[in-house]
Amino acid sequence: METYADWLRARDDADLRALLSARPELITPVPADLGALAARAAAPAAVSRALDRLDRFTLAVLEAVLVLPDPAPGPVAEALGAAEAEARAALDRLRRHGLVWGEERTDAAPGVRQALPHPAGLGPPAREAFAAYPTERLVALITDLDAKPRGFPDADRLLRWLSELLADPEPLIADAGADARAALDRLVWGPPVGRVADARRPVRTDTAATPIERLLARGLLAAEDDRTVALPREVALYLRGGRLFRDVTAEPPPLTGRTGDVPVRPGEREEDAVARAAAGAAHAAVRMVEDLLDRWGLDPPSVLRSGGLAVRDLRAAAALLDVEEWQAALLIETAYAAGLLTGSGEVDGEWLPTPAYDVWLLKDTAERWAELAHGWLASDRVAGLVGERDDRDRLINALSGAAVRGFAPSARRAALDVLAEADPALAVDADAVRARLAWRRPRRTGPLHDRMVDWTLREAAALGLTGFGRLAPHARALLDGADPAPVLDAHLPRPVEEILIQGDLTAVAPGPLVTELARELALAADVESTGGATVYRFTPDSIRRALDAGRSADELTALLARHSATPLPQPLTYLIEDTARRHGALRVGAMASYVRTDSPAALDEILADRRAAPLRLHRLAPTVLASELSRGELLEGLRSLGLAPVAESPEGGVIITRPDARRAEPPPTAEMVRLRPEDTADDAVIAAAVRALRAGDEAARLGAAHAASAPSGEPPRSPAAATIELLRDAVDRGARVWIGYLDQQGRSSSRIVEPVRVEGGYLTGYDATRAAVHRFALHRITGASEIDS
Repeated sequence: METYADWLRARDDADLRALLSARPELITPVPADLGALAARAAAPAAVSRALDRLDRFTLAVLEAVLVLPDPAPGPVAEALGAAEAEARAALDRLRRHGLVWGEERTDAAPGVRQALPHPAGLGPPAREAFAAYPTERLVALITDLDAKPRGFPDADRLLRWLSELLADPEPLIADAGADARAALDRLVWGPPVGRVADARRPVRTDTAATPIERLLARGLLAAEDDRTVALPREVALYLRGGRLFRDVTAEPPPLTGRTGDVPVRPGEREEDAVARAAAGAAHAAVRMVEDLLDRWGLDPPSVLRSGGLAVRDLRAAAALLDVEEWQAALLIETAYAAGLLTGSGEVDGEWLPTPAYDVWLLKDTAERWAELAHGWLASDRVAGLVGERDDRDRLINALSGAAVRGFAPSARRAALDVLAEADPALAVDADAVRARLAWRRPRRTGPLHDRMVDWTLREAAALGLTGFGRLAPHARALLDGADPAPVLDAHLPRPVEEILIQGDLTAVAPGPLVTELARELALAADVESTGGATVYRFTPDSIRRALDAGRSADELTALLARHSATPLPQPLTYLIEDTARRHGALRVGAMASYVRTDSPAALDEILADRRAAPLRLHRLAPTVLASELSRGELLEGLRSLGLAPVAESPEGGVIITRPDARRAEPPPTAEMVRLRPEDTADDAVIAAAVRALRAGDEAARLGAAHAASAPSGEPPRSPAAATIELLRDAVDRGARVWIGYLDQQGRSSSRIVEPVRVEGGYLTGYDATRAAVHRFALHRITGASEIDS
């Protein structure tokens, strides 16, 4: 094959589908033909992305291809200390990825050598390392090495002699001294370059004073520029004993961790205990997201001017949910990633639930969790960074742009994939996950990637993807692309419709409540404790809250009696009745505000109470008091006196004081980020792309042939009516025509066209001259004539 593009054209459709499956970004959008695909595959960004997907052994094989003169499976296996079958399999993988090509000889694909400037940590060969040296300096260097050149050799011959001398550099290394050998040892396994001052200064063996000068004078180091020296490849291979790598294996490191630490109930399997624990965490995560967004729908926090959520609001959310701040940040970021939360505006905005949250509430717990898990898995936001400092020592807030990391989805997914590979009975520790990922994606390493492993494992446990450190069955379904909701639903605790109401004005929910009961109970009681069972406490304030929201005493009593496992205790019925009896006896309106009641004596008591002095009340009538305060301030003031007033409308009706929940539409960009395609492509899309590439290649070939056979001379000219009639006839018969066409600047050109349709003032057809489908304005066609097929 002459070129990489020709090699791609010779691949069959199965090979092309394998290439596009491994590198789906090559068809976004689909190239015009296979030549364009070859050019795109060789682009630096595309090559770098493909290299990032290679495991340590496959990457080592590719580096060996760049280094070895004969990169056949046998020499590659020998250089890596591996079996020939393993090297052959790795070369096949590289060929499927389009990173090597050729049949009789294996060559690196275009762009690979530039992306790996120091393969296997080796510097350039001596011929390249010293190629920039002037001939005079090469002569002096070889002369000092006791190999005086004869005659007037050219630079090419000098470089060849120097390469031969460095093939066995032991005498030169020994002559340079032990301290110079120590400097070489720091470069042997890479990187093969170092920084020194005045690297190009002329040095001779008899005047070299420092270790670096002795190495430069003997050709053991080459000056690349004024401040950089490189270790020639021949010297590095000699010091390595001929090995390309210290330790490269075709198998990933083993997974280690804990076993036998899962508490199992009598008759329960360990897998079921893991699923049960993970389902409990999943249910808790869903409940906490609902609690938080319900609160924020009524009392939303502000969006910081710099974007994100204020630290005080994050702490308030953590206190509300009774969790640590990192978990509160995780739940907030997950709700945002799932499209349930957004900012209402860029300036003085608020963080509010979206309309999608209301739809989310209508689903069952398992479906709600699935949406949260999908959002978390695909999110490019790293909740673990919240509370830390960025490069400019600025605090990273939740929901801020500083928490975005583009590699987060792939890093999160990779860590979970490692858990999925482990034995179900093994709780893999974080170090083992990091070691496996370092082998699987050696180019995607670094401190932040290592920390992502810890964050992913911690967040997976908090969101209910793992239990006791093992991957849960519903999480495996999520990673496999299946619907995790049915799998999770089988292990979730069943919602209950009954509560245990006790005489101390508490109610115990023995499990998750059905939605209607949970909402009504949250309105009429305060949560006192959570855990395996939730304890609610009824207080005068909580009962008044339900009455303010429009519930009546009879409705509250009937609701609690319907869902109570035992008869309602008298203290609770007395509390409801007493609060309801006093509730609404006073009416507050706007005058700025007023107080109205049917009992003048009640107003006398208020006016006689010294604590009511700040309310600035005065009597308008025996049953009416007026105030300069606003209605809300007057309501709060009277309630501080132990009274239970309600707000009154101008018509005299009771105003329900529980504010309506607010919602905000997410910006289009947020939806696009949340639903962006993953690093995969559908099989049907790939198959269609292969057909399009083949068709594009054929169109280009036919276009070139048609262009070569195009009539010579001036473009045809004909009357407009005759032109249109000829074009319509060509459409009916499938004939090719030669047309003259004027562009927008009035320049005339010839086109060979296969007409498809003539309508709406346009000719649509395949333009063989340009190898593309095109629309031509009829008024710009100067003429047409039929040509032979």
